[in-house]
Amino acid sequence: MRTLTKIDGDSSRARRELHDHIQGSGPLSRHTVDSHGQRQAGAPSFHESAEKHVTGKAAYIDDLKAPSDALHVALGLSPVAHGTLTAMDLEAVRQASGVVDVITFHDVPGHTDIGPVFPGDPIFVDQEISYAGQCLFAVAATSLQAARRAVTLAKLSFDEQPASLDPVIAAERNEVVRPTHVQQRGDWHAALSQAEQTIEGELFVGGQEHFYLEGQACLVLPTEDEGVIVHTSNQHPSETQKLVAEVLDIPFHAVIVEVRRMGGGFGGKETQASPWACVAAIIARRTGKATRLRLPRSDDMRATGKRHPFHNRYQLAVDTQGVIQGGDITVIGDCGYSPDLSDAIVDRAMFHADNAYSLGSARVTGHRAKTHTASNTAFRGFGGPQGMMIIEAAMDDIARKIGEDPLTIRKRNFYRKGRDVTHYGQQVDQKQLLHTLVETLEKSSGYWARREAIKSFNTNSPIIKKGLALTPVKFGISFTAQHLNQAGALLHVYTDGSILINHGGTEMGQGLHTKICQVVARELGLDLDSVRISATRTDKVPNTSPTAASSGADLNGMAARDAASKLRERLFDFAAMHFEGGLDREGMRLENGMLIAGIAESERRIPWGELVQTAYLNRISLSENGFYATPLIHYNRATGQGRPFYYYAFGAAVAEVSVDTLSGEYLVDRVDVLHDVGNSLNPAIDIGQVEGGFIQGMGWLTSEELKWNTKGALVSDSPATYKIPTFGDLPPIFNVELLEGHPNSMASLYRSKAVGEPPFMLGICVWSALRDALSSLTDYRVSPHLDTPATPERVMLAANAIRDKSL
Repeated sequence: MRTLTKIDGDSSRARRELHDHIQGSGPLSRHTVDSHGQRQAGAPSFHESAEKHVTGKAAYIDDLKAPSDALHVALGLSPVAHGTLTAMDLEAVRQASGVVDVITFHDVPGHTDIGPVFPGDPIFVDQEISYAGQCLFAVAATSLQAARRAVTLAKLSFDEQPASLDPVIAAERNEVVRPTHVQQRGDWHAALSQAEQTIEGELFVGGQEHFYLEGQACLVLPTEDEGVIVHTSNQHPSETQKLVAEVLDIPFHAVIVEVRRMGGGFGGKETQASPWACVAAIIARRTGKATRLRLPRSDDMRATGKRHPFHNRYQLAVDTQGVIQGGDITVIGDCGYSPDLSDAIVDRAMFHADNAYSLGSARVTGHRAKTHTASNTAFRGFGGPQGMMIIEAAMDDIARKIGEDPLTIRKRNFYRKGRDVTHYGQQVDQKQLLHTLVETLEKSSGYWARREAIKSFNTNSPIIKKGLALTPVKFGISFTAQHLNQAGALLHVYTDGSILINHGGTEMGQGLHTKICQVVARELGLDLDSVRISATRTDKVPNTSPTAASSGADLNGMAARDAASKLRERLFDFAAMHFEGGLDREGMRLENGMLIAGIAESERRIPWGELVQTAYLNRISLSENGFYATPLIHYNRATGQGRPFYYYAFGAAVAEVSVDTLSGEYLVDRVDVLHDVGNSLNPAIDIGQVEGGFIQGMGWLTSEELKWNTKGALVSDSPATYKIPTFGDLPPIFNVELLEGHPNSMASLYRSKAVGEPPFMLGICVWSALRDALSSLTDYRVSPHLDTPATPERVMLAANAIRDKSL
């Protein structure tokens, strides 16, 4: 095994070779402590599976060994988006070579509706078809090729109906998957009617494909009784356990769901990994054979939901300084054909329609439009990014109307003393931190000097225009469904002193397992090498919440800490009474693999291994459960008021772009990021999360365009037609730093803050910088309309439109 010193040397050489190509501090995220460091929580440590990742030893679902007679499943998907299935002749499918079983809606032994929160998601089509890509039947064969060939032999007849694809029209007709919700504070009518001036606008915010590297996949093994063991790439094992049990009509305890790691999730495997496990489980129980199901990329993209596209509009009252006095904001989420998680997602868009700014007396309305597309679902940010977009658009629009720099307008509207309560009634804590963070980034990025340089450049450059924007992020941390804010952990200490920890969170590459191991190591005064984590399993920690809402470390880390601290205190009590001469219980601690008691001459040191062995011989339990429930949070949907978030995470980013205003092509020249993670649990992993979140957010707003044809079929269903950011899209200067010296004001895990989702919204600065560049065509007097994703085509059309408007 290569030493860390050798890796550091290679890393240094690589950075020198790339010096002329990639500037900035991005590569610092790879720095970790040397082999002599303790690598506990708070230290920068490499990912617990890093070596397995880079050597190919990390096992994903398709790497798991299955019995030689295992079956492979292919799905028959609807080619039409809306209508009725009038006939389905599957006789040729059943007779095809290699086919062992074929199942439809009528072969489901238990529940046929697998809606995660609200009903509306049939496991198979019975008669009514709701989107192109909906599952009609499943074929199990001795090989995947045989199953896929057999699917093509189905004889299907449909009564096709026109598809409803416009969420705005659907909302106007009250075609919704859930009731409309309103949050309101103060007299917004009076604010608008008495305004010194009003400003209004609208914006389409596109959706996004999850494009996880590992697609939807599962392997189901029947057990000797009525149950199944489900290996799945899945963010919510407990929900999959529940749904599989209900579909099979068996008790929950008969289903074991295991998740070691995912090759990416981003929310796409929170609810939408369950249907495939349910299908495979039915076949496994019917045939008594292990059953493997993995969706080909095009089927995956057509059958599963995306980030919700949104249509947003605003009307705001502002004073002569551009400070918002109140207003009315409406967000319309395109939910697809069923509720899925859309109620909570549109709620979160509403919660974040203010981003970092006080709206004054305001109303925010959220519609959940029903369309004939796959049911849209969770995606990093969970509606928050779509909600933020409308107020960030408004900030730019106000700046052009007032004649001030957009950053000046943003800072004037920040939450501050006297204006620190949101439109849903929560007081913003650490509000001064937002000001401090932005001012720090403003200086470190040289914002104002670059602003003057860009204005000078644009004056002398008729075609290529540069843009600059600094945008903030205020993101609420907690599940907005209160009951999900809980977690459990199971800790075992073995007689050689090694430790095994299990918890309810899942690992999708974000480093959650690494942080949990670091927490246990810190609590027990050990090096990280002493702690190992096992796969997430529903028979170890039950009734778990999904790994989502940026809560993985917050919840599961606190549960693991609870288990470790309870075990530590038990060992302290035992040691104080057992060891000869007695040990001073007060001040006892675990450090560097030692139990330390007393001070100076009276200090006693007992090695960890000796302590554990002695405790075992004296019949002291070396296993412990941990549990945590987030305090304080509540929300009253009837009044639209409450405290849905335990705390807020903050961040800010500056983007500089160059735009060819004739072709619409552009480059992101430089990005500077400063992000608030409180006391970081692992700076190396956290910086990586900020980098990745930013690039993914930038892709959502620039290159990732979802397209459906007029009949409702997804046409951007492969890497050839759907473009995620690549290495070449990285800004050549990419400076990423964590804000230091500002611990979380709430009693979170070691005063850290969540880092999974908040960085995603930092990418908004790229879109705002593009608008800034376009606005320079009118000497910054007009704010361009630019829907997302801001593809070169859209940028070109926006440039043409703003030129026409300025004539």
